[in-house]
Amino acid sequence: MRIDFSPYYRSTVGFDRLFDLLDTATQFDAPAYPPYNIERTGENAYRIVMAVAGFSDNDLNLEVKENALTVSGKRPAEDEKKAYLHQGIAGRNFERRFQLADYMQVKGAKLENGLLSIELERVIPEEKRARRIAISADKPSVIESKAA
Repeated sequence: MRIDFSPYYRSTVGFDRLFDLLDTATQFDAPAYPPYNIERTGENAYRIVMAVAGFSDNDLNLEVKENALTVSGKRPAEDEKKAYLHQGIAGRNFERRFQLADYMQVKGAKLENGLLSIELERVIPEEKRARRIAISADKPSVIESKAA
């Protein structure tokens, strides 16, 4: 099932990025490896936790570019082929992308017990925040007029 957003392009300006995001969100061929959780840890704080068993911090790469967070894992090639009787631990290379909202910043990442935790925070610039405007209550001025 694919939704056609082309009629909206005729009557909207500047929403093309939103329609592209909606279009990619409706695609069902997204990779399922590695599994991950997205947690809300505060009003403007989030955490992505990915299960990356078998990867070291040197095997993982995080990159933020144009509101997209890319997490990739590449294991070094093994010189010797191992003869597995059963291989149930997935250790294949991967690349997973997360589309970030405006003003989202990656605050840090840590690898612990096979889980990669990426801390995110929405940092809204001061000029974009809501602010209270003071209303002055000056006395109305009286305009004097001369009699003719």
